Amino acid sequence: MMQFYKKRDFGTFISDTFNFFKLYGKNYFKSYILINGLLLILLVVVGIFGFKELFGQAFGSNLNGDAYYFEEYFQNNLGMLLVTAMLMFFLYSALMVINFLFPVFYTKRVSAGETKIKTDEILGDFKRNAGKIFKLYLGLTFLVMPASIIIFGISYILIFVLIGLIILLFVAPTLFNVITFLSYDYFSSNRGFFESLSYAIRSQFSYANGREDSPYWKYWGSTLILAIIYYIINLIFTFVPMMLFYGSLFTTPSDGNFEQNPFSGTLGIAVFIVYGISALISFLMMNLLYINSGLMYYDSRTDLHQKVELEEIETIGINE
Repeated sequence: MMQFYKKRDFGTFISDTFNFFKLYGKNYFKSYILINGLLLILLVVVGIFGFKELFGQAFGSNLNGDAYYFEEYFQNNLGMLLVTAMLMFFLYSALMVINFLFPVFYTKRVSAGETKIKTDEILGDFKRNAGKIFKLYLGLTFLVMPASIIIFGISYILIFVLIGLIILLFVAPTLFNVITFLSYDYFSSNRGFFESLSYAIRSQFSYANGREDSPYWKYWGSTLILAIIYYIINLIFTFVPMMLFYGSLFTTPSDGNFEQNPFSGTLGIAVFIVYGISALISFLMMNLLYINSGLMYYDSRTDLHQKVELEEIETIGINE
């Protein structure tokens, strides 16, 4: 059994993240897939056929020399495109909420001593916290995300003066940690949304007791390392469809027809199926970052470290 409420250093965050999946991975992903599976499949299917049609028309019109054909297609099918976009938005929002909060509810149960978590128990946590989930969604959508976009935008603009790239390397992991800390604290404490948001920001830079060194560097470093691992694995799965697509653009058809739509036929379907698989892998791999942030959150809760240690000592005494 893994101990959650304890101090960890930079290397321990990374090693314990992988240890978590060694200990609980089978049970974790079983419930994760059962809860997220249908939404993931729907999202991928809508994405494959929606974007295949959209990109197919765009490239097809360009290759055929019809400068205004895509614009005409867009106008004639505006309703279908809007419905597809709305469906994608709602599916993606629902998936993000479940995907984002599943690790929160799972680790909360495991940190309390449970080992075999049932899918119905996690679903029960979602139902019992429906009101708080809705408030969190509103807070993230209309407060946290707009602020994050502005910060990202400023950092991205500063890339043109070089210093922006360095700033972005610090801003991205820190913002990610703040958002995940907010979610963990909101459902693991009695604090309200704004109190948890305040705690999520403050805990990045100092422990609550104020007597220890800032945890910022180990939080930032472990998130950055796992983000790089996530990016490399994700890149491997996106590299294949990219090569298939660009290969189709530069391959001369046997009949001499250079106006072939690269998204039509078997190749187009194969490209989007592989992209769909890469999207599934991406969602699964994000759990590395979510669990890592969870371990950092439990590290920050120094107010509970001693309490948990005393409870464990008492449990050992009883067992003896």
